[in-house]
Amino acid sequence: MEFKKLEIKEEGGFLRRLLKSPNVRRTIIYAILGGIVGFLFFYFTEGINMETITGSDIFRSIAFGVFLGIFITNSPCARGRC
Repeated sequence: MEFKKLEIKEEGGFLRRLLKSPNVRRTIIYAILGGIVGFLFFYFTEGINMETITGSDIFRSIAFGVFLGIFITNSPCARGRC
């Protein structure tokens, strides 16, 4: 019996392989869109009427939008498991 040596080539670094994944790309896009929507929601509901806008209020709204964006793409129902 003869065995041939199997040559496996890596497809790049970890980060490059991670970013090629369609699920990771979709998660990043939805997180960015969620952050933008969170900021716009804050601006149109509270930001227009406030004289002084604190950074923590803006950050809280953006973080909540990012969380919703990540949750939408990674929830069990988004993957057809509900």
